[in-house]
Amino acid sequence: MGRLCSARYEREARQRGWLRVAGVDEAGRGSLFGPVVAAAAILNPKRRIVGLDDSKKLTPDRRTELAARIREHALAWAVAEIDASRIDAWNIYQASRQAMMAAILQLHPPPDYLLLDAMEVDLPIEQKALIHGDARSVSIAAASILAKVERDQRMEEFDQVYPQYGLGQNKGYGTPDHLEALRRHGPSPLHRFSYAPVREARCWAAGAEQASLPLDSRSTPL
Repeated sequence: MGRLCSARYEREARQRGWLRVAGVDEAGRGSLFGPVVAAAAILNPKRRIVGLDDSKKLTPDRRTELAARIREHALAWAVAEIDASRIDAWNIYQASRQAMMAAILQLHPPPDYLLLDAMEVDLPIEQKALIHGDARSVSIAAASILAKVERDQRMEEFDQVYPQYGLGQNKGYGTPDHLEALRRHGPSPLHRFSYAPVREARCWAAGAEQASLPLDSRSTPL
């Protein structure tokens, strides 16, 4: 039986006395390139947005349409990102949490209750983590849509800077065309070097460059 995305958890929180329930989610954890983007949204219970669901289930056009409605009708919303260098320094889990906290702290008015997709954050706010929350809670779904739309737009922008990787199509994920581009061109400065395919591509590119040098210019062990 499939999960139903509903306002159940938001209603339960309000029935317990919480007034501003924020959904929080991120996009781009599995990508090989660029930032992880998080979003937070406090929906207005008096302005229902039809069609909210896990962003991965929606077409790009539908996500864009819903993101505009969320920004228009939500009581508050915010997005934040953590770049690839900090992902490499911290690990993707901690980077995702930091992005989520940054988005939450931008909300005005501030939330007094958080619904998060399978994660908790170190903030003094009552919170509930839901497994597959983006498919169960409309607030988390709204956050997932905002985060996905924002990140996809960033990938379109980066595609103009690094067209060889096809970022406009693959959004930085490890698709066959992206992996082939990594092998062919090596990684860019904005790839995530803590991820195995990027590390391997850097080593392969370095080896290929060394092999292409004239014999008398190659480095040799002492």
